[in-house]
Amino acid sequence: MICQKFSKFSSDILFFIYLNGCEIVIKMKLSRVKLIIWQTFSRLLSESNKKRLVCNAVNTSSYRLYSGSVAPGQEQCILDSCSISPTCQEPRVIIVGAGMAGLSAAHRLTQCGIRNFVVLEAKERPGGRIHSCWLGDAVIEMGAEWISGACLPNSVYTLASQDRLLQTPLQRLDSSRGLFCTSEGRAVDLPVTITAYHTFRQIEQQAANLFRLGGERQHGTLLNFIGLRIQQELHNFPEDQRYDAARVMFGLTNILRNKCGDDLSLVSADQYGSYIELPGGSVRVPLGYVGVLAPLLRGLPDNCIRYSKPVNVVRWGTGQAENGRVLVKCCDGEEIVADYVILTLSLGCLKCQADKLFAPPLPVCKLDAICNLGYGLSNKVFLEYGEPFWVCHEGNLKLAWSAEELQCRSDWTQGVCSIDEMPGSKHVLCASISGQEAALMESMADNDVAEGLTMLLRRFTGNPCLPYPQMMLRSKWASDPHFCGSHSYMSCCSTVSQQCELGTPVPGPCDPQPPILLFAGEATVPGYFGTVHGARLSGIREAERIIQLTKKFEGPPR
Repeated sequence: MICQKFSKFSSDILFFIYLNGCEIVIKMKLSRVKLIIWQTFSRLLSESNKKRLVCNAVNTSSYRLYSGSVAPGQEQCILDSCSISPTCQEPRVIIVGAGMAGLSAAHRLTQCGIRNFVVLEAKERPGGRIHSCWLGDAVIEMGAEWISGACLPNSVYTLASQDRLLQTPLQRLDSSRGLFCTSEGRAVDLPVTITAYHTFRQIEQQAANLFRLGGERQHGTLLNFIGLRIQQELHNFPEDQRYDAARVMFGLTNILRNKCGDDLSLVSADQYGSYIELPGGSVRVPLGYVGVLAPLLRGLPDNCIRYSKPVNVVRWGTGQAENGRVLVKCCDGEEIVADYVILTLSLGCLKCQADKLFAPPLPVCKLDAICNLGYGLSNKVFLEYGEPFWVCHEGNLKLAWSAEELQCRSDWTQGVCSIDEMPGSKHVLCASISGQEAALMESMADNDVAEGLTMLLRRFTGNPCLPYPQMMLRSKWASDPHFCGSHSYMSCCSTVSQQCELGTPVPGPCDPQPPILLFAGEATVPGYFGTVHGARLSGIREAERIIQLTKKFEGPPR
């Protein structure tokens, strides 16, 4: 067994390995710990020795070195400094939501000795917006698809790595791949595409730099900033290339819109660069993103997750719960009392339900943060064909819309930014759609959606004979009352301080009463909003808050 303790105060880890009665001490940098230990000792140890291996990782800032040999059967387990005392009474905890944030919180509580919790999940499955399934020969992702930042600092990447879910060499997302086609059914020449692509990336980087450079000047919406810069850069193209270059760059604007999940006229140019991009590129889990949940689920107590258990009201004020500090009433009428509640509801759910979910209401500053932070919608439509009409591994089609077409948006298909071949599949394509058009698509019949996408493909490829799909699956995140959208973004009314406010517990740090309501989820994490690793960090953050409070009070809060 390998136990490890990470700390932001130290970059060194000590590994105490007891093997055949001898003690081996290994000191390693934190950034190299995650995979190397087990890979190395798996090669060195025989199967019989592996069974006798006991490994404890101890932070050098918390423990003292010791030496000597250990007799067989006398090995001692060193208590993780984050763990509560075994004699300490555990607080009662309710975790609302079994997505990445909720499961990460539950897993961290379990690691540190708090097992007196229940996870209430409204759906019949864990994962939240992580939802993998099969369509034909492809594993499709209805929600989260990419691990953004394939590096050890990304704890979602390490989860996937420890269960060997990633294939080597890693196949990273290459956003420059794909054929740009115009609505006239004509492919843009590759040299023009490459130049326009890199020009747009420079413009996007300039937009990101607005946040990093600061300053008092306001630059308005991301749509206006990028649109103006595109018009300026087009003068640097030869006159005979400007038309196609504009199509490519405005098509990339539509792809950026899909990333944000809403119209760029609602996205803040000044706050766009507050997102922190981890190194390592984006990688896909070949057999399904849902696999990263397995290490978390394995580590939880039996039957701690209760599925199909939506919450109706959270009563947290003085006198609201007779035998506890907070009472959670489920939609089936069951009432559960606890000392703390970790709420991992999506920002969309909070926008729709905050006024009636909490009694008494949340503080005004919390409600303002919920109101002002942006929450977008990105959907996918998966199309399965009997025979591919595209060249395998070259089936990525980027839609080079014109500025006029994107301004009009008279048809829901104008929200479609790309139609891509599913990795590892010869029969499935994925259409990405965002914003209000994605919401409209959810309300349409399957036949109408298939008809619209087929007409779109025929129009942009110039081939009127392209077939209809045999099967179609699509996500519907907006119409699902347990999500009400897909992910957060920085709107023109948003600030980083509001993200911090959303993640602040209630009562707050300035109140004499210990926290009762703790908020987690991707929208509560400045820099990593809209990501799975942001959601994971938030769950661990709130679990650590409860752990520290439990140590402070030597049990439940008083």
